[in-house]
Amino acid sequence: MTWSDFYLFCFIVGFALSLVSFFAGAVHIHLPFKMHVPFHVGHHGGAGGGLRGGLRGSVHVSWFNASTAMAFLAWFGGTGYLLTRHSHLVAAVSLSIAILAGLFAGWVVFRFMLKLVQVDDAPMTSEERRVEGALGTVSMRIRESGTGEIIFSLGGARHCAGARSDDGRAIEKGTEIVIERYEKGIAYVKSWEEFSK
Repeated sequence: MTWSDFYLFCFIVGFALSLVSFFAGAVHIHLPFKMHVPFHVGHHGGAGGGLRGGLRGSVHVSWFNASTAMAFLAWFGGTGYLLTRHSHLVAAVSLSIAILAGLFAGWVVFRFMLKLVQVDDAPMTSEERRVEGALGTVSMRIRESGTGEIIFSLGGARHCAGARSDDGRAIEKGTEIVIERYEKGIAYVKSWEEFSK
């Protein structure tokens, strides 16, 4: 096996795995097997404390993960292959340049992943945690003297909660509402029209 064959093999493996990863995520292709890697590759979500939680979840992304490894392989292989085929550099110089290109690509992917999962760890203010007065929409019809479901924003995130009409009347799906009070996991709501009268 020559150096150009080795680089080409690395490029094909890295590029093919990147494509499989992209299509598995973008088009929801499910592989017939599960892959488990024996080293740390993921992120950890912190304990958030639910709807009235104190801190937003914290996330850690390892620099050595499948995405950065695939980017390294593809760029290392591609750069090395081009250098061995189209330049007259010594093998050690080509190898060094290929490693630098792979490390740079892995670093770029790592920085992109950090931007995607970046979370604000600042404590939520009492105003951000306050459910009462929040605006929302009925996502499942609230029956007369019964329970339904609402979606509302709190602290910059969407939340879903069981809901009842504050006066016992039915509220149809899609109606804009205001949360009057929140007790034992149930939001007591009023339609925006009725609230704004």
